[in-house]
Amino acid sequence: MKKWLALLLTLVLAIGSQSCASAGTGLRSFSNQYEGYEFMYPNGWTEVKVPGAADVVFHDIVHETENVSVVISNVPEGKTLQDLGTPTEMGYKLSKSITAIAGDQDVELVSAQEISAGDKTYYILEYVADLPSGVRHNLASVIVRRGRLFTFNASTQENRWERVKDLMKQSVASFKVA
Repeated sequence: MKKWLALLLTLVLAIGSQSCASAGTGLRSFSNQYEGYEFMYPNGWTEVKVPGAADVVFHDIVHETENVSVVISNVPEGKTLQDLGTPTEMGYKLSKSITAIAGDQDVELVSAQEISAGDKTYYILEYVADLPSGVRHNLASVIVRRGRLFTFNASTQENRWERVKDLMKQSVASFKVA
């Protein structure tokens, strides 16, 4: 009887510790009320200040190059996301800007799609960029609201993509602009 209770207790503790571990790998919320956007980012990540580059950046404390960020740019007055181009056209424009920033590097647009959420349209873009620091996998969500282009980007090293792609996809899908 004692062996059976010990086995049962061990089983309950093992299942309980697995539940805690999986709950710890979820997402946390971030909201910028002033700029009117929100998103989810992986637990255990921390906000870092990158002056002039992005409105906000969060990165993994272990894999510091793994990050999510929001960049806000002005667009011509009265322009919509569709006015700026199709998902593929916008994807190529953003890939050219990555190439311009990183030098003459290879940036491949993997996919580009349009998602509607009520009266809002988002483009979801996926890239693989061969940069001097190594090959990176990026997901982005872009939307035009209030005369500005909001770009949410999630990025990781290609060799970590399979391990973190679900969290990255959930994070990008959670990006909302009021």
